[in-house]
Amino acid sequence: MSSLPPFAAVVLAGGKAARLGGRPKPQLEVGGRTMLDSVLAALDGAAPRVVVGPPQPVPAGVLLVRESPPGGGPVPALAAGLVAAGDAEVVAVLAADLPFVTVDVVTALRERLTGDGVLVVDDTGRDQLLLGVWRTAVLRAATAGARPHAPLRGVLAPLAVRRYRPVVKGGSPAPWTDCDTPSGVARARAVRPPAHG
Repeated sequence: MSSLPPFAAVVLAGGKAARLGGRPKPQLEVGGRTMLDSVLAALDGAAPRVVVGPPQPVPAGVLLVRESPPGGGPVPALAAGLVAAGDAEVVAVLAADLPFVTVDVVTALRERLTGDGVLVVDDTGRDQLLLGVWRTAVLRAATAGARPHAPLRGVLAPLAVRRYRPVVKGGSPAPWTDCDTPSGVARARAVRPPAHG
């Protein structure tokens, strides 16, 4: 969609993954590729693509940065990613554990960007704070000076946010499906087993 403005992408890939036995959650495979690779594929066309988190494999051309302090939570991670996002006016912000997010969902968010940002609302009506597209300058201002472990919801609350509820076709996994627990990973793998051949 050439009519859409260029955009950067920040993927939050931190956390200790304590519920997953300490393994780096973004590097767990669903459908034959890591969850991080799936999220980065959905952000095709973004420049730069920035991953924020501990040292881990990332594809060529993807920037890997660390929040300060390390392990300080999503707000410092977002702030660090926004620094690395350069001068892009628009930024997509996604969690790294969304194996079913697609280019179409990201494009739909970009198309709906009005005000400060737009984010996905799931089928329970809950805002998916790490599945949205934002004005970069607004997010930079909102995260400036935020303390470690500050709740992201509180930082974003004052912003003018539009909600988008994607239509999920029957039998298809929802794009907001995350994998926070071993059972969540197992369910995702059952929905999309590795392709063979």
